[in-house]
Amino acid sequence: MTTKNRKKVEAKLEKGREYSLEDAAALVKEITFTKFDASVDLCVRLGVDPRKADQMVRGTVSLPHGSGKERKVLVLCTPDKEAEAKEAGADYYGLDEYVQKIEGGWTDVDVIVAMPSVMGKIGRLGRVLGPRNLMPNPKSGTVTTEIGKTVAEIKKGKLSFKVDKYGIIHSTVGRVSFTPEQLQENAEELVQTLNKLKPATAKGTYFKSIYMTSTMSPSINLDVKSIKGL
Repeated sequence: MTTKNRKKVEAKLEKGREYSLEDAAALVKEITFTKFDASVDLCVRLGVDPRKADQMVRGTVSLPHGSGKERKVLVLCTPDKEAEAKEAGADYYGLDEYVQKIEGGWTDVDVIVAMPSVMGKIGRLGRVLGPRNLMPNPKSGTVTTEIGKTVAEIKKGKLSFKVDKYGIIHSTVGRVSFTPEQLQENAEELVQTLNKLKPATAKGTYFKSIYMTSTMSPSINLDVKSIKGL
């Protein structure tokens, strides 16, 4: 960030202040100076211990206004499901050909959807797909018999999320080109979804902190209590 732009940011962003979600959704647009349509993300620190299986928070969220990013989808399926995958908008579909490509290191996709019946062939791809968070999983809705419905939802903006080893969820909630209202409603949907997934064994404060940030810009500390539904 140039010194000129940094001064503009410092003039608008108050250190130590907790912003309401409504104010943050407007402010993030004002302090982003990238020449491209930057991603706007939420970083949510949860009061959970991800090392304990009963405190692993993961799931999916359908953002009301989508993510603003075109996501490439691969469907690993039997031949009888290929037409359904294509019609729903899948970028790639098939099985053996793509299993071989992935074994060779190909991962040029954002989401992989698979039928339960082909998971036996896909299991060995874990070493390639696991580190990239691309492995199909029933809990994230990417192992399913409803191929067409799942692909259509992903294309419309359905995202999967998973708490990392530090207890943090990272997820996009749109782009800088979105209106403040769209960013606010997408963020509310994500946080409310996380709230519903609170593990019964999690003690103390569940939402430790929430920050909104855009690509190459400072993060904005949110007042958790300002978020609708909490």
